[in-house]
Amino acid sequence: MKILKFGGKSLANGEGLQKVIQTIAQKYFNNEPIAVVVSARGNATDELVILLKKAQANINFQADFEQFKKYQLEGLKENIFEEEFSVLQKLLEGVSLLGDYSDKIKDQVIAFGEILSAKYVSYVLNENSIKAQFTDSRQLIKTDINFGNAQPIDAVSKRNVLDYFEKNTDKVNIVTGFIGSTLHNETTTLGRNGSNYTASLLANYLNAEEFQNYTHVDGIFTANPDLVADAKKIERLSFNEANELANFGAQILHAKTIIPLVEKNIPLRILNTFNPENDGTLITSEQTNEGIKSLSVLTNVSLINLEGRGLLGKTGVDARIFRVMAENDISVSIISQGSSERGIGLVVNSDKASKALVGLEKEFENDFYTKDVNKISVNDNIAVISIIGQDLTNFHKPYTALIRNKITPILLNNTVTGRNISLIISQDEFKRALNVIHGEIFGVAKKINIAIFGHGTVGGTLISQILESAKNIEKRKGIKLNVFAIANSKKVLFNKFGISENWKATLEDKGQDYKVEDVIAYAKEHHLENLIAIDNTASSTFIENYISLAENSFDLISSNKVANTVSYDFYKKLRKVLKDNQKEYLYETNVGAGLPLIDTIKLLHLSGENITKIKGVFSGTLSYLFNNFSVENKKFSEVLQEAIDKGFTEPDPREDLNGNDVGRKLLILARELDLQNEFEEIQIQNLIPEPLREGSATDFLKRLSELDGIYQNIKDAQGPNEVLRYIGELSGDLHQDKGKLEVKLISVPANSALGSLKGSDSIFEIYTESYGEQPIVIQGAGAGASVTARGVFGDILRLSEKKL
Repeated sequence: MKILKFGGKSLANGEGLQKVIQTIAQKYFNNEPIAVVVSARGNATDELVILLKKAQANINFQADFEQFKKYQLEGLKENIFEEEFSVLQKLLEGVSLLGDYSDKIKDQVIAFGEILSAKYVSYVLNENSIKAQFTDSRQLIKTDINFGNAQPIDAVSKRNVLDYFEKNTDKVNIVTGFIGSTLHNETTTLGRNGSNYTASLLANYLNAEEFQNYTHVDGIFTANPDLVADAKKIERLSFNEANELANFGAQILHAKTIIPLVEKNIPLRILNTFNPENDGTLITSEQTNEGIKSLSVLTNVSLINLEGRGLLGKTGVDARIFRVMAENDISVSIISQGSSERGIGLVVNSDKASKALVGLEKEFENDFYTKDVNKISVNDNIAVISIIGQDLTNFHKPYTALIRNKITPILLNNTVTGRNISLIISQDEFKRALNVIHGEIFGVAKKINIAIFGHGTVGGTLISQILESAKNIEKRKGIKLNVFAIANSKKVLFNKFGISENWKATLEDKGQDYKVEDVIAYAKEHHLENLIAIDNTASSTFIENYISLAENSFDLISSNKVANTVSYDFYKKLRKVLKDNQKEYLYETNVGAGLPLIDTIKLLHLSGENITKIKGVFSGTLSYLFNNFSVENKKFSEVLQEAIDKGFTEPDPREDLNGNDVGRKLLILARELDLQNEFEEIQIQNLIPEPLREGSATDFLKRLSELDGIYQNIKDAQGPNEVLRYIGELSGDLHQDKGKLEVKLISVPANSALGSLKGSDSIFEIYTESYGEQPIVIQGAGAGASVTARGVFGDILRLSEKKL
């Protein structure tokens, strides 16, 4: 025989109830011997409790009761519950008159949930030509008088079950779960997970072939699928592992459910009523491979802290604490104890926390007077995440992932077996913490959640590059890039599962007004981990958001140079915030677009290499301009117009020609060497004659020919085989606080490294003590949206790999 148990969601009106009937019918017509245990249908138990409380408070409950009856009768041809509804009505009226109710009365009331459910299923089965029989477990399961959490009297219950099933073999017995009765036939309930307990007791007494527990999920998962979208089904577990899961809060299991099965070695299979083709999770006595099995969560718990320096070294303190717990019938799920400064943390159910606090304050009243105890407090804003199967050898991985995501556990606890670790987390952070830990332990790919600010030429290209490469990167690197937000200066588009290729049109149609705080709030609301914010704007004001982003778990990547070139005070403040919050800030594209320049300088500097000078052509636009003007027989204005036509310049070319962009890039490199220069201290040779510096861009473009004579004279004044280059140069005593920063137009030999530059390439010469007069040369494409976007993409991958 197989014992089938159906939960409340499975038995709810509609699809669930239909699936239950179909499942029973299939087994019945296949001649499989079965017995069925049912829970209360839908939310019946909660609704009955609400009715009780309303009656107790003398609030009119009749409308709610009528709604309850209507739901319970839905789909029936006749009212088969007249007797039950009449008794329930009288019980509620009695509670209303008395203004109170006992646990005994509560058990009588909530028992109707299972009674109505079993009668309903029996009736529908018989209507469908399936011989079924309502079986009241109060006749079978005899218990003590501990109303609300009664314990079965095993010998009597077993004899009752065997006798009953021996006499009733010709029908499918539909048994009420959760309820029993005392030896004097007073209704009792079996407490948490009571219907499962009823089913496991029947399986034990009847030596069942298998206990099949039908729920609304496909089995037991590596985490609650409602909380972790990437949770994976576990195919097999041992009873020991299942028991650990039950002890640490797995809702689908309870230790008392498992024990009767272990005694008879009866397999337990967790199945999905709504997906009957799925094999579910099978739990047997066979040991499975070692390793982490699942994450369990305890909510509705509180942390009680007892602190006292004066208790250090005193014996009997723990005994006093647990005596208080025992006297108040309070179970402690986790205890964490300090030694250097006496402190004890206890995790208890939240509904028992006040009672525990009062009991402990009374017990340690004298210790407060002697100042041996400083404080006893309760923290209700917690949850417990337990990693089942985790040992300390690899615990650093999920712990580091939490810290990297700015989640700090309040307390840690390791079991004696060393195979389970529990973390007490702030209630506000536990969902995100659960996703972070799950991703670290079970994730096939590390998920990186990205918010992109600015989707112009560089930003739009970057988005395209990510979408095109994402699947390949996930396959090769185990990194899943998920762009959850794209924003311009006014609107943002959110999608926690990642934006699609038509993001631009969607942003236009459905984008919403926003502040950066809304992006932060969205990430928190959806518990997104491994966050990166990318600034592809040119905004001088957006950088003010960097600090709040870093403080809220975002690493930063920027093609925007402003943050590194404003005041040195802001530069240092940002780096302090990054350090305090253990966040990274990458900006390789700030100088040299996609060239590995900043990383090279950082490594040289960190390794102790003394950099003596940096010189180079920093602007791809000006590289193109002077590379061509120096060797071609063309007017300066003609070459400049070519650069404009090719899209190499800004809309107003004076933004390139004034040298400020080169100056900012040079300042960024100086600050990488810990120099404290400000932008105003850079000596910049402005390539625009003063008469052309004012006015509109349109006017300037009309007057380009005015530049020809000036630059032809400079070109003619050069020596033989020399060419013009517009360079940035950092020199001076770089051991001091400040260096000498210059941006200028110079002549160099045509056969030198600078002189041989072609096209719009950039080149950088890094001089060091070790290399002497032979510089390290980095050369390549230093401009262009595709190159810059690819450099930002490189920073994304660099950051992502650090999170592996």
